[in-house]
Order: sequence, then structure tokens, then C-alpha cells
Amino acid sequence: MNSTASFAPARRTRWARLAAFGVAAAILAACSRTEPVPAPAPAAEAAQKVRYAGYPGVTGLGVQLGIEKGFFKDEGLALEFINTQDAVSGLASGDIDIADWNTTGAIVAAGKGVPLTIVASMFRHVGPFYLVGAPDVASVSALKGKTVGAAAFGTGLDVYARTILSKEGVPLDSVSFVANGVNAAALATVENGSVSATIIHEPFASLAEASGKGKVLAAGYDYLPRFHTGVIVANNKFIASSPRLLEKFLRAYFRSNEYAKAHLDEYKAFYAKRLSVDPKVVDAAVRRELPIWANDPKVSLDEVQETQQVQLALGFQKEIYDAAKFVNLAFVPKGAASPAP
Repeated sequence: MNSTASFAPARRTRWARLAAFGVAAAILAACSRTEPVPAPAPAAEAAQKVRYAGYPGVTGLGVQLGIEKGFFKDEGLALEFINTQDAVSGLASGDIDIADWNTTGAIVAAGKGVPLTIVASMFRHVGPFYLVGAPDVASVSALKGKTVGAAAFGTGLDVYARTILSKEGVPLDSVSFVANGVNAAALATVENGSVSATIIHEPFASLAEASGKGKVLAAGYDYLPRFHTGVIVANNKFIASSPRLLEKFLRAYFRSNEYAKAHLDEYKAFYAKRLSVDPKVVDAAVRRELPIWANDPKVSLDEVQETQQVQLALGFQKEIYDAAKFVNLAFVPKGAASPAP
């Protein structure tokens, strides 16, 4: 009995040690077990750069709003804005991929061999130009024998100024035309009496009326409703190498401008803040331009032909070019100008 009892504590101690060892081994095994490591998330695809020479001021506000809303980011694009007074040279050198440009300027450049193609009309392609007179000028007909600002000779602004005067019975040889610049510079020439009237863009037409220093005598689109003034052009090398990028750009461009038109209160607030213009002036300016805010990417070859004929008659163009050779609308996405959500 005594011998049996003497062995019991030893066996219990041995079993306890084995159990403790087993627990420790299990813990060590658990700690040393290799857990699966989650795969890293795929890196976001880098935005693709497009070098864009867009028009500044009001004409470019839709694109700027679209950037803020993320429409270009949605397409995987990062716009690099190129500031230039001569987009044609940048397109010819390959330093610009896409640009806003005046229609006849693009046609003439392409006709002379510059490697560019018209890929769409801009969101508005009828001239948003206004003949603004000094407060004492009663009407367009009163400008006979006066000095009139034509912005820059040979441009669309000049065409509209001369056409308005001619259609109102004012002999062009009775008027002294001066190249007085655009926007604020042009308005200043009316305010300081250097000219009796000038052709000008918004918001400066509405600013003149709000300040009492000028008044709108005529809207250019009432006189030349089919004169095509604005297109989107692309470098031919860019088109060949990056047709999908061009399509994405056009989709974002028209989505941006359609969104702006569909959300006028938001657009006008953006306009007022971005250009530091009184909201009441912005309201008048936007209301005046709604009739020509088409958001239609199509390019009418008939209108372009008529536009060249007007240029030719005024001596601003030496010959008529076959515009069909330089227009390619294949990159305009379907529904590019459909209403934005």
C-alpha cells in the first residue's frame, strides 16, 4: 500500500508537466503558423495627360466647371492647359494636342498644310459678339461717320461689326475702323470716348449697360446666324496615336457644357466667382447668350461654306477651301451632347 501511494504524486506531477508542455507547444504552434497576407490593392491607373489650348474667359467656363465636377477625371484625363495666342503654331509643332479655335482660321491653316483636323463644333459656334455703343449713340445707323472698334482686323469680331453696320445701311467707307482689342480693353475705348461703338464679348456688353457707360445696339447672331465661329481642332499625330483619348476628351467637354446649361444657378455662381463679376451682370450675360448655347458637336459644311464666302467678300480670305477634307466627326461619342444628370 505504501509503495503504491508513494508513486501516485510522481505520476500526477509527470502528467501535469506533459499537459503543460502540450499547451505550450500548441501556443507556440499557433503563434508560428503563417497567416495569409492580403494582396495589395491594385494601384489606381494614372490619369492620361492631354495638352489643351482652350479659350479663356466665358468661353472656357464650362470646361472649368466640368473639371471641378470631376467629369474629366471620370474619363481618366488630366488636362494640361496651354496658354497661347496662336494655337495653330502649337498644333503644327506638336506641342498642343487639342485646341479651341476660330473656324475659318482652322480651315485656312489646314488648307495651307498645317496638320490639324476639325473634330467638333464648340458648345456654341455662332458668334457671341455684341455691338456696344456709347450712351449718346441712339442706334447703329447713327454710327455713320464715326469711329468703331473692330477688335482685331480680319477676325470673326471684325466680320460681325462690319456686317451689322452694312445691314443697317451704314456705308463701310463712312466708318473709321480701329483695332482696339477685346474684352476690358475694348470696353475702355468706349468709356474714354476713343470709339463711338465697339464689337465685344460678354460679360462686357452687360457690364457696359450695368454701369451706364454703354448700351447694346445689336447682337451679332441676329445678323449672321449661320456664320460658323468656333471649332475644336486636334493635331493629326495625336489623332492617329490617341483616338480614344480624343473621344474621352470630347465626351467630357460636352458633358461639362451640358451640365452647366442644365444647372444655370450653379453655373452662374461659378461664373461670378471665377471672373469676379457682379451676379446681376452674370444673369444678364447668360440670359443673352442662351439662344446660341447649342451644345451640338456637329459641323455643318454648308454653314462653313457660307462663312468662307462672307470672309471672301470682305477680303479676309483669299480663296475658298474644301472644308470636307479637314473635318472628321468620327470621334464624337454617341450622346456626347445629351442632357447631363
